[in-house]
Amino acid sequence: MAIHYQCRHCKTKLGEIDQQVESNALGFDQLSSSERTDMVTYASNGDIHVEAICEDCHEALMRNPDLYELDHVIQ
Repeated sequence: MAIHYQCRHCKTKLGEIDQQVESNALGFDQLSSSERTDMVTYASNGDIHVEAICEDCHEALMRNPDLYELDHVIQ
């Protein structure tokens, strides 16, 4: 089981954890059920895929809040 992080906007791979980790240690228990549904998906092989925001997209969103209306910052 691996945990894969990728940017929800530009789809850049942010990182991967290949070792066994409790979901509480990653902060998943701090998410509301709607946030968890929106950000975390579980693959049939046991892998977990987490959508976060990379620094570049975060910076672009801070400078241009109207970009929040788009599904992907980079079209």
